Amino acid sequence: MATDPDAAKLVGLLADDTRLAVVAALALGATDIPSVALATGRSQTEVALAARRLGRGGLVRRDGAALELRRGLFAAAAREAGEHRPPPPPLSDDPAADAVLQAFVRDGRLTSIPTHRGKRLVVLDHLVRVFEPGLRYPEREVNALLAVWHPDTAALRRHLVDEGMLSRAAGVYWRSGGTVEV
Repeated sequence: MATDPDAAKLVGLLADDTRLAVVAALALGATDIPSVALATGRSQTEVALAARRLGRGGLVRRDGAALELRRGLFAAAAREAGEHRPPPPPLSDDPAADAVLQAFVRDGRLTSIPTHRGKRLVVLDHLVRVFEPGLRYPEREVNALLAVWHPDTAALRRHLVDEGMLSRAAGVYWRSGGTVEV
């Protein structure tokens, strides 16, 4: 019997249209070569060849014409791939601030606005860095810069003003606080 495939091997097994169709049909309830052929519109010969390759790769169990998708391999491969993922780069030199930022920032976007004021201050200090000190920004531009981070630009704008990180007058905003890198 083949060893369990890792994530890269699974992707390779699914890179062929016929094998992918066979796996899809099995995932949707087909249980043998004739039912997979019917579900996919492929010939029984094509299905048998694909099933043989999937069986050698460890993704499908074959018993004569009966086929069984080893569904658990997808979760196992995903877990294993996640274990080998390098840790995300730090978002702050301060370990405490980095822990807060790692909890609320994913792929360069804010997942939610922290309700705890201390954590919210850490996040706001990180966000306010998109504003250059000394420059004036119309509200539309402030919204555009904040929308990159989170869809609730009004809440972010309000928090930044309330915490003294942005100031506003007559619809124009400017940076008035937060950490400045030198």
